[in-house]
Amino acid sequence: MSLDWIFDIGLKENSSSRGGRPSRRMLIPCLLLVLLFGACALWGQSQIPDWQIQVRKYCDTKDWESALRAVDQEISRAPQDMDIRAWRARVLAWSGHLPEAEKVYLEILNVSRNDPDNWMGLSNVYLREGRIVEALRALDTAVKLDPTRADLHAARARVLRVAEERNEARLEFQNALNLDPTSEEARAGLVSLRPPLKHAEAGKFVGSVTRRQPQWGAITAGGAVGDDNAVIPKSEAFFDLDHGWKGGETTLVRAVETVYGQHWYWYQASRILTLTGTTILYLPREWTLSLGATGARSAFSGTSAEWRPSGITRLGFPLANWGPKRLSGNVFFAAGTENFGVLDQIGRFASQTYGGGLRLQFTARQDLTGYGSYQKRTENRTDTSFGLNYGIHF
Repeated sequence: MSLDWIFDIGLKENSSSRGGRPSRRMLIPCLLLVLLFGACALWGQSQIPDWQIQVRKYCDTKDWESALRAVDQEISRAPQDMDIRAWRARVLAWSGHLPEAEKVYLEILNVSRNDPDNWMGLSNVYLREGRIVEALRALDTAVKLDPTRADLHAARARVLRVAEERNEARLEFQNALNLDPTSEEARAGLVSLRPPLKHAEAGKFVGSVTRRQPQWGAITAGGAVGDDNAVIPKSEAFFDLDHGWKGGETTLVRAVETVYGQHWYWYQASRILTLTGTTILYLPREWTLSLGATGARSAFSGTSAEWRPSGITRLGFPLANWGPKRLSGNVFFAAGTENFGVLDQIGRFASQTYGGGLRLQFTARQDLTGYGSYQKRTENRTDTSFGLNYGIHF
């Protein structure tokens, strides 16, 4: 339906004093009149009919009988109006009467085949009936009729996704997003087609020995072997040098400890060496604050070796005492491009790690430690880690 508005406005005035030009006093009211008529025409064209509003209300409350009754009344008034018949097909499809909806859509398309909305409606019916080939064929026709509509490409992508044509579905969702960058359906569709995350169970056994000397501190050496599943190192080796200085009992910093360590990791396809320096401050009431920095040398198959930095800060605090038994906790934050503590971090990415732990000391030589951490990586990846250690000190 189209409306043609023709405005024929005549302006006449004595031209002897104005050189034949119309006066502004008459021109301005006439322009306002033109704008008023134009606005009324646009409003009349965009107004939704009352019967459609009522049908939508019935459908929102799933009152399908009333919705069909309202549509049938309009069809009786204009039996040749295919747009009204399309509403009947939609209500039938929404209410689950798929064969009846298919019949109405086919009747409409026998009369008029140039409306892509009817082809998309028929495709939706076919899809719900499990007739994937017919659904895709109907949408192919709809897209040919109007290739610039993002919703048609998104609908075609949905059918392709059901048909397990993931690459073609991804391309169609991207086409929809290119045509309409605000399309949430296209964005959600692309996310739904991302490869599934891979989960692998892995574990390792760690052992170490420490020798302490009052003059120069302590030295620790150890290693680890693991059931890696291509996630954690196949084997590890490490050593630490530890030295401390005592302060006064009344000062803020009661003692300072420095630790230097080297750690080798052997993965399936890479070798990694980390050099770590840590300073631990012993504070009143058995609180501790440690600051550490790590340089990691990574050598992956087919690439040259390179160094990358990371850092960590940890706060330790006491929780409870039961005679010789002590319970303490800690929280930490680490950041860097590669962090090779107890977390699996293979490859090149930036990360921030938040975590904490608890340590239950039974005696001076036995303790139980538990820890957990959550890591945010680039490219919206995450890593969650937790563990439990039992220590025997000789």
